[in-house]
Amino acid sequence: MEIRPYQADDFAGLDELWREAFPNDPPRNRAAQSVPAKLAMKDDLLFVAVEDGLVIGSIMAGYDGHRGWLYSVAVRQTAKRRGIGTALVQTAEAALRALGCCKINLQVRSTNTAVIDFYKGLGFGVEDHISMGRLL
Repeated sequence: MEIRPYQADDFAGLDELWREAFPNDPPRNRAAQSVPAKLAMKDDLLFVAVEDGLVIGSIMAGYDGHRGWLYSVAVRQTAKRRGIGTALVQTAEAALRALGCCKINLQVRSTNTAVIDFYKGLGFGVEDHISMGRLL
């Protein structure tokens, strides 16, 4: 298994992974929308885990000079419990740290206790904030 920056040839595998991992996400979060928008940022903060030519994991990070964010952390069902998610988070953290980032945020659905426990195991804590959003 190799973790590396996303390449154009990874699109179909990434799209398939996200459809598996996030089946109920709205169209605006699908790879067809998100990947071109992320690549336009030219920040090299989209990573994939690849094994035998298959995309088995992904993580997208962002940094605005103030805080870093993690998005679209996904591992194929058939590849879970092998440390791939942890390795992806560590890769994104190292890239953000190299940019000068000193705090990383992420959002998890409050009902997704397995993912909350995963991040707690990596040292993330639940903060007393309200997440707000607005579609444009």
